[in-house]
Amino acid sequence: MMTRRMLSRRGARLCFSFAAVVLIALGLAACEPPPSGGSFTDTIVFRGLTAPTTFRFASDGRVFVAEKSGLIKVFDSLRDTTPTIFADLRTEVDDYWDRGLLGLALHPDFPQKPWVYVLYSRDAPIGGTAPVWHDTCPTPPGAVDDGCVISGRLARLKASGDHMTEPMQVLIDGWCQQYPSHSIGDLQFGSDGALYVSGGDGAGFSTWLDYGQRGSPRTNPRGDPPGGVGGAMRSPSAEGGALRAQDLRTTTDPVGLNGALLRVNPDTGAGLPDNPLASSSDPNARRIVAYGFRNPFRFVMRPPSSEVWVGDVGWQTYEEINRVNNPKSPKVANFGWPCYESASRQPAWDSANFSICENLFAAGSSAVTAPVFRYDHGAAVVAGDKCGGGGSITGLAFMPADAIAYPAEYQGAMFFADYSRECIWVAPRQGPNAPYPDMSKRQLFMAASEPVDLQIGPNGDLFYADLTGSIHEIRYNSPPIAVINADRKFGPRPLTVHFDGTASYATYASPLTYGWDLDGDGAFDDSTSPTPTFTYTGSQNVTVRLKVTDNGGGVGTATTVVRPGDTPPQPVIDTPPTGTTWHVGQNIDFSGHATDAEQGSLPSSALQWTLLLHHCPSSCHLHTIQTFDQTDHGSFVAPEHDYPSYLELKLKATDAGGLVFTSTVRLDPQTATLTLQSDPSGLNAAAGFTTGTTPFTITVISGSSVTVSAPSPQTIGGTNYQFDSWSDGGAQTHDIVVSTARTLRARYTASP
Repeated sequence: MMTRRMLSRRGARLCFSFAAVVLIALGLAACEPPPSGGSFTDTIVFRGLTAPTTFRFASDGRVFVAEKSGLIKVFDSLRDTTPTIFADLRTEVDDYWDRGLLGLALHPDFPQKPWVYVLYSRDAPIGGTAPVWHDTCPTPPGAVDDGCVISGRLARLKASGDHMTEPMQVLIDGWCQQYPSHSIGDLQFGSDGALYVSGGDGAGFSTWLDYGQRGSPRTNPRGDPPGGVGGAMRSPSAEGGALRAQDLRTTTDPVGLNGALLRVNPDTGAGLPDNPLASSSDPNARRIVAYGFRNPFRFVMRPPSSEVWVGDVGWQTYEEINRVNNPKSPKVANFGWPCYESASRQPAWDSANFSICENLFAAGSSAVTAPVFRYDHGAAVVAGDKCGGGGSITGLAFMPADAIAYPAEYQGAMFFADYSRECIWVAPRQGPNAPYPDMSKRQLFMAASEPVDLQIGPNGDLFYADLTGSIHEIRYNSPPIAVINADRKFGPRPLTVHFDGTASYATYASPLTYGWDLDGDGAFDDSTSPTPTFTYTGSQNVTVRLKVTDNGGGVGTATTVVRPGDTPPQPVIDTPPTGTTWHVGQNIDFSGHATDAEQGSLPSSALQWTLLLHHCPSSCHLHTIQTFDQTDHGSFVAPEHDYPSYLELKLKATDAGGLVFTSTVRLDPQTATLTLQSDPSGLNAAAGFTTGTTPFTITVISGSSVTVSAPSPQTIGGTNYQFDSWSDGGAQTHDIVVSTARTLRARYTASP
């Protein structure tokens, strides 16, 4: 018979089962949360994935996982290790930088209503035929220069068993996106049966402000006012680029979907009749229930309400959590981007004097909805959390108020994750009768590897998608965790391996017993030592297994593969050599090769290159720019990004036995400085996202474009000054290229 200690530990997972009846008969609380004082463990449930971005649980136990490339895989259960490919959308999906298949949802009545919904960056402009760019962006037009224009698409796929059947049904083909970030976002069903959809502004993100002034072969490819496609875009009248997030406030062009939250009919994609703008003649306006977002990458519905909580990835200063209190409210919530970042005027956009922002500023603070919570890129989310700086908020989840898998203090709590900081935090609800999370009591919950989506599983545990290739489950007082270490896993035969299982642990104090399958026959009878030794003489790979058991009967297993007679390949990057530096727009050739002791020279089909950009405003985070498969050479164009940043080129080689080894080369940028002065000195000016009092100097990557602005009017020493001219003859707000040290002076004239 199980002990009381075991029941308190595992009873939460036995509710509504025969075991629960037994527990209740014994007078034990089988359907109450477990007591506090235990521990949480992070366990990988699905591994071997390629850039999983989001996932959903079906009521029949299946788990659907979307990969960034456009593959959707389905697992039969949490114990399944060999998924089935449900759908292959790779021809449709633009998998480049931050673009890809990012949103996934199942119909609330799935599988009775067999609809799987997808939201992805489509490799073609609106109305075009995919693929156009083939998961890259050549120069010209250049990924962050003139941009490769694509679209966003919402569609639904019909499931027959574990496979998509029939052509997809397109619900929305929209979201004009010029630059490879702030792409489309998330999909969630509300308790009202409506499908909610988010999308980013699709604008530039470097040291210049994107107001629609760029494009190839024509500027302003979406055709924003003034002038439409190819029209001259300048301050104060421009409405393109990031300003499209305020498109609902303009009247001279059709409404776009960028930077907005939609509420649509899941059968048609049309706005619902009880949406706030249902009477509008514009079909996109009828869909929108909130706007003014930069990159609402993830959002969640707070159960059981209709509130929408949105994680908006910020620019240079803040990450935000925003709340849409009532999506049916007659007043559509405006969260202010790009005129506002958080509840404050965005300094660079304020300095540029665009009418669309100046009008919003003039309307007062009541015209913009402030975030529920924000955190500064230069500060900790929770004091002492050691989660680094920067920020990309990439997951939100509410624990149901009646959840029982975790202790009672987590009931109704909100979890939120940050990809850049690689952490998950939790905010408890304010109280039984106050359901909102108390952000003042937020705590670090757990470090997490590159989390890009959070979900509450059917068993009540928190799960997250790890972009590096796995789905994780965070368990409370879980079965023991088995860990295998070995002094070697490959080498010449005979291969003697010393194994070590002592890193295995129980999630509460308990001794462990060990059982090893060292010869790969499936039986855990080869050793009971925590540190056995085994010699391999055969030529086949062997899967070694360890089973650990705690004193409550909990079991954990782990596996590793031993490859006798095999050694890893040796990839070599021939070009570019270490120490190579670069400037924006520079074409960089790369080449390499790999050898293997058993195979000799490996073919190019065994090679894969990955180009990464490390963006390091405070602590570094990664952007995967592009991969190059099955080739020993190629080239790329050095991208534009704000400084400090650097590139990393990786060459991965895989031999016939499955051993992998990677070589890397770091490529640092050349830099240049821009100094802004004014006449008279001491006036305010803006360069990129930096604002300051002249004179001041910024450092950029050589060849970068920088937007400079001279706010007008200004007052200094009791005298009013109006902008007159820049020393380069440019407009009050204009772009310049900074390749070498450069000084620019803004001239002002005194006015009454």
